[in-house]
Amino acid sequence: MASSNFIDYVKINVRSGAGGAGSMHFRREKHVDKGGPDGGDGGRGGHIVLKGSAQLWTLLHLKYQKHIKAKPGKGGEGGRRTGAEGDDVIIEVPLGTIARHAETGEQLAEITEDGEEIILLHGGRGGLGNSHFKSSTRQAPDYAQPGEPGQEEWVILELKLLADVGLVGFPNAGKSTLLSVVSAARPEIADYPFTTLVPQLGVVAYRDYKSFVMADIPGIIEGASQGKGLGLRFLRHIERNSILLFLVPATSEDCGAEYETLLNELRQYNPELLDKQRIVAVSKTDLIDEKDYKTIRKRLPANIPTVFISAIRQEGLTDLKDLIWKALTEPETDL
Repeated sequence: MASSNFIDYVKINVRSGAGGAGSMHFRREKHVDKGGPDGGDGGRGGHIVLKGSAQLWTLLHLKYQKHIKAKPGKGGEGGRRTGAEGDDVIIEVPLGTIARHAETGEQLAEITEDGEEIILLHGGRGGLGNSHFKSSTRQAPDYAQPGEPGQEEWVILELKLLADVGLVGFPNAGKSTLLSVVSAARPEIADYPFTTLVPQLGVVAYRDYKSFVMADIPGIIEGASQGKGLGLRFLRHIERNSILLFLVPATSEDCGAEYETLLNELRQYNPELLDKQRIVAVSKTDLIDEKDYKTIRKRLPANIPTVFISAIRQEGLTDLKDLIWKALTEPETDL
């Protein structure tokens, strides 16, 4: 899919249907000239419903659909016949979509499972017919309730990718190359910053037909948490990853300082990200000598699992997969 087709943020106007009016009707049949009230209730208006779909991974289909409106309910009829309900509008969204109120930022819904449905806006209730208002003192009520109006809101839909492992690193750290080697994903790869402009997902095959999902997220730059570079556009995708895989190139002037800079950007954006399990992979080891390994390892934190890899030579990838799988299946165990 072309990068321009990846849309992870849309603002839409949604309006649920109004309820139908109750009927003000009296029974009239042959030989029954003064039948009682028999007005039926109005039907409820259509809901606006969010539904999760595993077949979608972008909000592109909503980019040009700014106004979404459900149908109103039908009015009640005589004979206590209830009006038809307005048709619900089902908005299909990718898994990991969050709906927020555009003005207050309040979270309205979160979709994480295929087929999951959440009513975003309820349709208005139908009005009661005059048959409900009959009493011993009022045998012929000449009024019925109008239907409730529908609701209308501007809503922001925001996608946060669901993946087991999120690749975190500066531009040109080798994230796209790694994903292309360990999975069937084919992200664009080139030797210049910000080759990856949108997140890419790949399914990584493991032993005994097991697998996990890895996400290549656009590279961080210093100041990303304040919106520099691709800024907040990519940081929100990291929030849904179970494990954070920090990719630091062996050719970096100071691998330890680079790791700390990445960590600091995550801390400033959302301190809770630091609670996730972390693994450090030193990439591009085909460009250094064996003697440099000890120097690099000394500059990285000793309490974080570290593995040296070369995606080009496909070295260290089995060890990396083993570390990731252990972290996914033994989350409470120190690696």
